[in-house]
Amino acid sequence: MAGEPAIELRNVTKDYLTTRALNDVCLTVNQGEIFGYVGANGAGKTTTIKILAGLSRPTAGEAFVRGHSILSHPLEVKARIGYVPESGAIFDKLSPREYLTIVGNLYKLAGSHAEERIKEWLDFFGLMDRIDQRMEIFSKGTKQKVCWIAALLHDPEVLILDEPLSGLDVETISRVKDLMKRFTADGKTIFYSSHLIDVVEKVCTRIAVLHRGRLIGTGSIDEVRVLSGAPTLEEALMKLWQEQA
Repeated sequence: MAGEPAIELRNVTKDYLTTRALNDVCLTVNQGEIFGYVGANGAGKTTTIKILAGLSRPTAGEAFVRGHSILSHPLEVKARIGYVPESGAIFDKLSPREYLTIVGNLYKLAGSHAEERIKEWLDFFGLMDRIDQRMEIFSKGTKQKVCWIAALLHDPEVLILDEPLSGLDVETISRVKDLMKRFTADGKTIFYSSHLIDVVEKVCTRIAVLHRGRLIGTGSIDEVRVLSGAPTLEEALMKLWQEQA
């Protein structure tokens, strides 16, 4: 529905045995945003991502993507998201054509339409000449390009990105930044988790700051800087984290 949040976290808590990875996180991401999610290593960023992507269930609380509950309607959520993990995780015994065809089938894309989109995105990422090579010989960056294609193949409403630039070359990073801006210009949404603060500062409309599983600040880049009294986002984050130590 128009006007509903793209992503909503309601009092989300996640425990791993005796460790609390997320603690009562409440967050709203609007449609059309590139929303930055930042924090030090171990802050809970990837845990949040896995919950949104349906790879982990919260211990308490609830999350929604385009109004659909991740708990009661997980398939509705997965149909609407594209997920790029940091690891470049793929079935590397397959070729890009084979792997992406499987992805297209999972999203119920018609054969000819899926093939057209696969070739379109392979061309965008400069991989058409590698369409039938086994991905086990690919570099980390090349595997990451295939992950991007798998996330974009079904034209998702929401992109969930966990360190999505990991391993990519400078030219591809520039193309991906432009792609993200075009994506949100169409009213779609990006949830962008990263420790690359300079990139976050350049591309994100708003951010949330996470520290040891708790949200300690949200707002525009300028609002977060003003909150901490720091001239740059990097300095603002360092100050916020130090204040929580």
